[in-house]
Amino acid sequence: MLDVDVRSSSTLVPGLRLVLLAVLFLMALTADTRTAFAAPGGAGLDVPPPPAAASSPFDREGMWIWYVERSDGGEVGRILARVRRAGIGTLYIKAGDAGHAWSQFNRDLVGALQRGGLDVCAWQFVYGDSPVAEARVGAAAVRRGADCLAIDAEGSYEGKYAAADRYVRVLRGRIGAAFPVSLAGFPYVDYHPSFPYSVFLGPGGATVNQPQMYWRAIGTSVRAVYEHTYLFNRIWKRPLYPLGQTYGGTGRKGILRFRRFAKSYGGLAPSWWDWQETSRAGWRALGARIAGPVFGYRPVAGHPLLRRGSRGDLVVWAQEHLQAAVSQDLPVTGIFGKRTSTAVREFQDGEGLPVSGTVGTATWGPLLDFDPVRPLWAGRRAKRGGGATASRALPPRRPLSASLPATAYEIDPGPAP
Repeated sequence: MLDVDVRSSSTLVPGLRLVLLAVLFLMALTADTRTAFAAPGGAGLDVPPPPAAASSPFDREGMWIWYVERSDGGEVGRILARVRRAGIGTLYIKAGDAGHAWSQFNRDLVGALQRGGLDVCAWQFVYGDSPVAEARVGAAAVRRGADCLAIDAEGSYEGKYAAADRYVRVLRGRIGAAFPVSLAGFPYVDYHPSFPYSVFLGPGGATVNQPQMYWRAIGTSVRAVYEHTYLFNRIWKRPLYPLGQTYGGTGRKGILRFRRFAKSYGGLAPSWWDWQETSRAGWRALGARIAGPVFGYRPVAGHPLLRRGSRGDLVVWAQEHLQAAVSQDLPVTGIFGKRTSTAVREFQDGEGLPVSGTVGTATWGPLLDFDPVRPLWAGRRAKRGGGATASRALPPRRPLSASLPATAYEIDPGPAP
């Protein structure tokens, strides 16, 4: 910008003074024009480019798409313009339901969005009735160019340990062990004692956890949904990327607060459900600047407490780690009984911890340093041939806790999307 000393302008000759005034007028006009045509939600700034690519597609703020045709008409140009204004770097597009692939997730769409600077992830809704077919649908989406795969497994998968095990093993056999995969499931683990979180988020499973933290649908506050979710999901030792809601009248304040709490809980990028139900105010809230973490707030840093009588997949996870740490003979039942308590005491004594026989925050820390034993819930096929070399097929199995009903549904399971 041209520096002008206003204090000495009266000494300039009239002609030069008019030239300088004309220059200043043009500069002011240019500034006004730039502001007048600023994109909505951009706080008076030009439309920014897509957020820079990160080490993982999950590291960019994301938006979920159920139906492409209901998301700005499915027009790539309009989609790119909107996500740039909102600071979205990753799109999660539905690619399959059960064992059926959706044609909307195709190479042409994926390629066009990627050339526009976005990461494109496929998501599929799975039920567990045909796990091999479901795994094939997920693998097909990866072949079509997906940058990651999100598994939406909910109430239909409760109790289905063998199906989850088969799905994960077949999927990884087709896409490789390193491909980025997330589980987008119920956030309140303690409500779902028979859901196989320990399979989906265990060895060979998803590399990322994206719990559906729909605070308004749950009927709670943003703060409460973070505290409950993180307390029970921390034990999986998977990066936790919050999945928030923009539907159901969440409003600008709720979305902004959710974004700030995400920063308070480690700063991993949130994603949002879903495009077709996001209002104009919601889009503006996604693109607005936020102040940073919630001022003066201290995140919940504990772990769930397990003791004699505890039941569910949390106990399954603890038993798998205790098998690796102290006792290979400890059965994985999902029931915290005498043998589990004895194994916990042995572990605590060996680690120099207070010997209580319960698993709380002080015990979870060192226990999770051990790689859990991975049960073969899906069973095994018999070897071909006969005679002494033949082996009997092992039937599918599951822990005793797999028969437990959900204590509640924080999110209405309803019809699958």
